[in-house]
Amino acid sequence: MGIHTAVYNYFTSRSTEVQYAPPPSPKGKGTTAQSGMDLYQQLDDYLGNAAHEVLLGTPHDDSTLVHYLIPCFNRYAAGARSVHRLLNYVNRHYVKRAVDEDRGWLRLNDVLDAVAKTITEGDNREKISQRLKERRTEELRKWGYVDGGSAELLAQAESYAEAASPPDRVVPLLSLAYRRFRIDCIEPLLAIPKVKKKGGKNKRPPPSNGDKSPGPKGRLARSVKELLESKGGDEDERRRLANELAMCLRTCGVRADHPLRKRLDKFLVSEQ
Repeated sequence: MGIHTAVYNYFTSRSTEVQYAPPPSPKGKGTTAQSGMDLYQQLDDYLGNAAHEVLLGTPHDDSTLVHYLIPCFNRYAAGARSVHRLLNYVNRHYVKRAVDEDRGWLRLNDVLDAVAKTITEGDNREKISQRLKERRTEELRKWGYVDGGSAELLAQAESYAEAASPPDRVVPLLSLAYRRFRIDCIEPLLAIPKVKKKGGKNKRPPPSNGDKSPGPKGRLARSVKELLESKGGDEDERRRLANELAMCLRTCGVRADHPLRKRLDKFLVSEQ
């Protein structure tokens, strides 16, 4: 409860400062725009450090990587949900205002070019606003939203899109946590490492298992390959791990067209 009280006191004291502060500058760099930014950044750093600790603890054996990552992510996600609830003042007093100020996951400039191509000379403000809304819905469809879907489906798709956004975008704390897990843990495991040879040129390292076939190069991709192609074992456990990893990648903002997500989705469909 100490951290909850600290955050509450932070925002109530800042609200008093803002009440008696001079108006913000035209560039939006006044007290109102800055209130909460430092706390938000500290939370971002904290979540990033927690995700990086998971990365540092990964086993050297790729065959056990998925088995390690799933429970680590589940514990991280449980902690992230607690932070999201406990520090809801940050969402209410800073994140909401930042989104209203066009600093959220989808900004006007992100969609302006596409919308501008469809605007005609006779369009009024209402029509332009509708086109911007349609462009946002188009983005959310990439994350599973369907036209006429429920409010829960909309919120879920938006949370995935928030987690997939660049680190300079202000998003709710839960999405912030998932974005940090993607950036500081998942993406390094998906990366294809390169080693330097004597000529100064980079080359990909040989397979760790001595197999001459190229196969996937990223650590997580190699682990998934071994999981899905291994003979024998518990089929229900294999499917559970594949399903939870697919959910982890989606939740953290790994896009649907990523090769690893496509492979997991294909496997899960074929096993139905």
